[in-house]
Amino acid sequence: MKTRITILLMALFVSFNFGFAQQDEECMNNLSIFDSYVKSKKYDDAYGPWKIVREKCPKFNRAIYVHGEKILKHKIENSAGADQVAHIKDLLKLYDQSREHFSSKYDLAEIMVDKANLVYKYQKELNISIEDEYKMFDDAFKQDKEHFTNAKGLYTYFSLAVDLFDAGKMSAQDMFNKYDDIIEVIEGIINGNTKSLNKLVEKEAAGGTLTKKEGRLKKYYESSIKAFEEQVVPSMDKKLGDRATCEVLIPLYEKNFEDNKSNTVWLQRAMNRMYAKGCKEDPLFLKLVEQKNSIQPTADTAFYLYLLTDEKKYFDQTITLETDPLKKAKLYKKLAGDLKSKGSYSRARQYYMESLKLNPSDGSPYLSIAAMYASSANRCGDTTFNKRAVFWLAASEAEKAGRVDSRLRKVAAQTAASYRAKAPSKTDIFNCTCSGEVIKIGCWIGRSVTVP
Repeated sequence: MKTRITILLMALFVSFNFGFAQQDEECMNNLSIFDSYVKSKKYDDAYGPWKIVREKCPKFNRAIYVHGEKILKHKIENSAGADQVAHIKDLLKLYDQSREHFSSKYDLAEIMVDKANLVYKYQKELNISIEDEYKMFDDAFKQDKEHFTNAKGLYTYFSLAVDLFDAGKMSAQDMFNKYDDIIEVIEGIINGNTKSLNKLVEKEAAGGTLTKKEGRLKKYYESSIKAFEEQVVPSMDKKLGDRATCEVLIPLYEKNFEDNKSNTVWLQRAMNRMYAKGCKEDPLFLKLVEQKNSIQPTADTAFYLYLLTDEKKYFDQTITLETDPLKKAKLYKKLAGDLKSKGSYSRARQYYMESLKLNPSDGSPYLSIAAMYASSANRCGDTTFNKRAVFWLAASEAEKAGRVDSRLRKVAAQTAASYRAKAPSKTDIFNCTCSGEVIKIGCWIGRSVTVP
């Protein structure tokens, strides 16, 4: 009896493995077929074999979900009515399945945001309300903020908050809070990418050669930073628009001050927003800064007090309190910008250079220094030729921006070209017979330039 049971179990085991092997072979063949079709962008041909693998072997290969997204997006874009809605819902289901079967490859927020972006794109077809759309992004943000890094998703999330405010379904304070919440996430993404980028820039500056992988990573970090700094954040500010003017902010913060005067986060955000919107002349701004500084002094509050009072002690406190290199670089740049606006060019250059030391992949300080050189040409040159020679120095400084920061390569090249056009011409150089001579530029500049 025992022998017969053993033989039966062995037969079942062999039968099971044979069936599983057959299924594996069928899935492998169909995987190969739809993979080939997808690579040649024949998505309609890929749909049939892809569907077989998805249904029979959902854990077989991640290509089911990577390629499946492309196939279903094609179906959605090339259909209408009930068929289109069915494909949209199927893609939403596919997103869930991708995390179900390959959880290590898909973060929760990544899937939730992909679904939210899809629903937002086809909101009319799905007949989704603004509240339900917003909730999808909000749930992703609350459940997995760490991995909510999708640029489009972060902008749409805020855009929907503004829409809710306009519809009278969200308070102004909640809308501003959401802006600050999202900006903090964006700043975290930018800072992380900037730190990684700086290591690669420093390697190149030291004469090293980047590997292919490092080269790809450098481009990724640069494009990501550019997308957030030049597209997402400006778009958020544009969307916010007149909803955050001084006329709106001052009464709001006056009204809420007493209830929040011990809330350091509220105070920080309130003074940051008032500064950003040019409301620093209002007495409320000083009131917010002094209150924040009295309970939690930070580099930001010290910086604001320096701007308000011009007292050196607050300037020194600003530098001392800030320990994060990137934040300190931004503060140096802010301080330099303030000094530049006051015409204190020598000190401004000093702090622009300090900023560059801490954040070498940000080329914007070079452009600011170049602009100060150009604007000082008339007063820092002792002859007409030497005054125009300052523009060579300005052009050289502008070109440095493009070398360290590919995001600025185009504007740096254009700026340098405009400066060179104002420098002495070839005829001027020929007439002065001074090619190769070194010209010392006086006043605050204190630099030399060689005549080409």
